[in-house]
Amino acid sequence: MRNDWILDVLEDLRSFADQSGMKASAEQLADTCLVVAAELSSTSSDVLPERAGGHEDGIARLSGGSPGG
Repeated sequence: MRNDWILDVLEDLRSFADQSGMKASAEQLADTCLVVAAELSSTSSDVLPERAGGHEDGIARLSGGSPGG
């Protein structure tokens, strides 16, 4: 899949956060890696849907969006 690069970037960020003592950030990035991997594996093409990263399905709330909407 041509979008796999994003997992490498997220893992690099998670590793940096962990090595820098930013445990909460490292944990959040690990969770984000799981969400992205699931989204990538659920797409049937190499292009993510237009809605990826939007507010649908609570995705924005997982990445720090406001809880109220």
